[in-house]
Amino acid sequence: MKHIAALAWAAAFGSGLSPVSAQSAATDADAPAAAAQPPAADALPPRIAAAAFAERPAFWNAQLSPDGAALSFIRHANGQTQFVITSIDSGKVVRAFSADASNELDWYRWVGNDKLLLAVSVPGTFMDEEVRYTRLLLIEIATGTMTRLFARSNVVEGDNVIHVAEDGSHILVAMQKTIYDYPAVLRHELDGKARFSTVQEPREGVWDWTADDAGVVRMGTGWQNGRQLVYYRAGPGQELKLVARLKDGDESEKYWDALQIIGGSNEGYVLSVGENGRVGLRRFDFARRQPIATIFEHPDWDIDSVSLRDGEPFAAFYTADRDEVHWFDSKLAGRDRALRKALGTGEVWVVSRADDDRRMLVYAGNESDPGVLYLYDPAAARLDEVSQYRPSIDVRALAAPRPVQYTARDGTTIRAYLTLPRGREAKGLPLIVMPHGGPYGIRDKLEYNDEVQLLANRGYAVLQPNFRGSGGYGAEFFALGEGQIGRAMQDDVDDGMDWAVKEGIADPARVCVVGGSYGGYAALWAVLRNPDRYRCAASWAGVTDWNKMLRYDRRYLTERVNKWWSARVRGDQAADLDAVSAYRLAGQLARPVLLAHGTKDKRVPISQYNMFEKAARAAPVKPQTLVIKDEGHSFSSPESARAWFEALEGFLAKHNPADAAPATPVTAAAASAAADVPTSAVP
Repeated sequence: MKHIAALAWAAAFGSGLSPVSAQSAATDADAPAAAAQPPAADALPPRIAAAAFAERPAFWNAQLSPDGAALSFIRHANGQTQFVITSIDSGKVVRAFSADASNELDWYRWVGNDKLLLAVSVPGTFMDEEVRYTRLLLIEIATGTMTRLFARSNVVEGDNVIHVAEDGSHILVAMQKTIYDYPAVLRHELDGKARFSTVQEPREGVWDWTADDAGVVRMGTGWQNGRQLVYYRAGPGQELKLVARLKDGDESEKYWDALQIIGGSNEGYVLSVGENGRVGLRRFDFARRQPIATIFEHPDWDIDSVSLRDGEPFAAFYTADRDEVHWFDSKLAGRDRALRKALGTGEVWVVSRADDDRRMLVYAGNESDPGVLYLYDPAAARLDEVSQYRPSIDVRALAAPRPVQYTARDGTTIRAYLTLPRGREAKGLPLIVMPHGGPYGIRDKLEYNDEVQLLANRGYAVLQPNFRGSGGYGAEFFALGEGQIGRAMQDDVDDGMDWAVKEGIADPARVCVVGGSYGGYAALWAVLRNPDRYRCAASWAGVTDWNKMLRYDRRYLTERVNKWWSARVRGDQAADLDAVSAYRLAGQLARPVLLAHGTKDKRVPISQYNMFEKAARAAPVKPQTLVIKDEGHSFSSPESARAWFEALEGFLAKHNPADAAPATPVTAAAASAAADVPTSAVP
């Protein structure tokens, strides 16, 4: 099998796609071989360049066609984002399209062996409001024709596909005309004739539509006047009736987020919280509004997702300390065990498969190994390497994270992940506390992380706390975080530092907080709330004003999602968000801060950065800044990731060096002098 290159997920993609030559889409040569001798476990590992950690795989989001004959992926080449389809048997490029860099590819999927759907988003405005328009494109592989679906419909949300016909003949899409309109459901034929029709008119209060597996629109849900509305029809041709008006917290509210409604019946599958507070898979009767049976529930962990095949569940996924799976089929479980044994690694996942399972794409890696992508032929019991994720990194030099737990000040047990630098005694180390983003429903786990490995390679211990409100630990733990941004959630971060110090792992005079998104906020808030506790902080794309963030979110989130998000942030007591907004205390900044953001971040707009930077100009310690032009919320290019990594390691080397322990914590005066660095920008 020819080495193809590598895999990841992100990207700008355009509605203005155009064909490119097969030569320009051709893939790269094999990666360089690893070092002959691994470093000794008790020796300092070789210094791995930040650029190696910043590498982005040469292609990402690889998928097999339903018949397993073709491999599709996205890649950057010659300054363009390209969507490429190759023949597995010949290794040749079948089709390739380039993208308009101003737009983004949100997702794609096969709809038969000869067609694909692409969802793209386009920035724009509506009545002087900044909005994000989404579109669907159809690619017909045989001819290379690309068609914009619903071409005569100028809508804000046009990519919410709620059903794809099994034969690929048509799709159903919930479409929202403007940010003020409720969505309708339209059917579009995929026969190249651009025919579409409305199958469900908008209904006041309904933001989410659900179709059964036969393609009949069966349910609509939404929020109106503080109540969840549920409309339901028993089958095709039946009247859509209002069957429930539920208050927030109503016991039956949790059952209406359907994974699947089974055609010809009133039953289906939902993920919902059970009596033990864990999210499990249930079979539900939508007509009688009653759960029928619990299909699978783990005693310790929430179920994250379920894969259905032919209308029935075949795998339930959950996260313990690492991602795990429960197979409903013993043969699948046996195959999974055999793959793990053959590959000898902690993580093995089938990331894409042919409908008949004759070919599969398999990922293998773990928290100290970025991994390899293989093409698997079960009949021949053969694995061919397709790509290494980080070919220039010798994985034998990486550090191994491990799970730990500590008790917060109110008695809550906090699970976390600790990575110790190799070749150093686990005593009195410089510590980086790294809170995750989100924050609600998100969590860290045992998985490969470039930033963690970079910091460990530089000699830092890294602690990743799953503070209250994190996902996967049950409803009670999740609820403990509601309304606690900057308060008890931040206490959990502080208590993680105290645990590491008490264990003798960390030097209390050498602790910094680093994070992105919500983690960036937590880093800024750490040095503003407790300047005597931390030496420094680094924030990528951090929120700095919570009230303005919630107002911004109202323009982009559906009413249902926005209500959920706002309620979590504000809490039952409608917490004073100004009191925990970092920019309002930015003028008091007395510790070194690296403040970084991308100019095209749509999730946390750069205005959040601008507010903090402006407010901090008069602070005792001005922040060091990094602005990356045209970058979004995460890193879409190796150049962007490298800019952040190099800025971060330089910042930490100056303000919290791994190899030089200061006798006393840094003073505000010393911090002010040390932080006198110029503002930088990456074009």
